[in-house]
Amino acid sequence: MPRQRPGHAHRRVGAEASKSARTRERILDAAASVLSQNGYAGTRLSDIAERAQVQPPALYYYFASREELIEEVIALGMARAMAHVSDAVASVAPEASGMDRICAAVAAHLEVVLRLSDYASAAIRNGAQLPADMRERQLAEQRRYGDIWRGLIEQARADGEVHPDLDPSVARMLILGGLNWATEWWDPDRGSLRSVIHTAQLLTRNGLAAR
Repeated sequence: MPRQRPGHAHRRVGAEASKSARTRERILDAAASVLSQNGYAGTRLSDIAERAQVQPPALYYYFASREELIEEVIALGMARAMAHVSDAVASVAPEASGMDRICAAVAAHLEVVLRLSDYASAAIRNGAQLPADMRERQLAEQRRYGDIWRGLIEQARADGEVHPDLDPSVARMLILGGLNWATEWWDPDRGSLRSVIHTAQLLTRNGLAAR
């Protein structure tokens, strides 16, 4: 019997690990899609398995429970939303106004939850449906995301761009609430994302603006 070369075994282990990682990612992608469409209560492991093209028992090789799988999707969704918005704000020209940065954040938020990421959409749409312990952990991430917006509004206010009578905290919650609600009503067949973004930016800019 021919001896197996040492490198061959290592390559085989590496290929198996890579295949396992791809399957895990495919399961997460499927879970994000199902969760975004069906909500927490309507998300079934059988639907996730079917979309991921695996047998339902195989899910438990990668995740201990339905809740563990959903929580990872939610965590990834919040992380992707934060990263996309942070990158968009960072790419704004240094000489741009604080209001320009807020509007860049508005566009990025709508892009990521409406088009770019089922994960972000799932995180935004299902927060209130999560079990108490999972919800508490998600709220901690939401507060971190809210800090990005708090900083943007406070800077614009310090620069005199925000109406002095506005409560910055209330303004932030109203803006984010309006943006998040778009996941419930926007239909790409009835209006372009560009139009939604433009309208949201106009409302935000004019609603916050100092006289």
